[in-house]
Amino acid sequence: MTQETHIGVETTEDAPGPLAGAVTGAAYGVLFLLGLVLGVVGGFQHAWYAGQVPVAAIAWLAVLFAVPYGMGRLMGGKLGALAPGVGWLLVSFLLSTPQRAGDLAIAGNSAGYWYLYGGAVAVAAAVVVTRSTSSWMLRSYGRA
Repeated sequence: MTQETHIGVETTEDAPGPLAGAVTGAAYGVLFLLGLVLGVVGGFQHAWYAGQVPVAAIAWLAVLFAVPYGMGRLMGGKLGALAPGVGWLLVSFLLSTPQRAGDLAIAGNSAGYWYLYGGAVAVAAAVVVTRSTSSWMLRSYGRA
């Protein structure tokens, strides 16, 4: 740890501020909300076809890999990739369950299967390939 003195005030660069945990928690909360938004938009926009090919569902697979992977890289760990993935999974599987009126947003057709199951694989793959650069397991506590 390095210490600096500015006008009689001693500061430590490595010590997190009192709000660091709250800011980190808020960032993960925003990533979860991003996943919820992806789930709502994707749930209603995945069923575009070009002939017999569900092109929108297949395009969503790229989005559902890229967003969690990018957020995991930006946050420096797998939890950054997992947070939007969990939000997406929650909303998507809720939209695929029949409601009392019998309506579904994600139907049991090829577009729905590509979107749901392919999306789950894409999110899982994004979490797996994201490298953890700041894992709590890699830190050495109490060593100088």
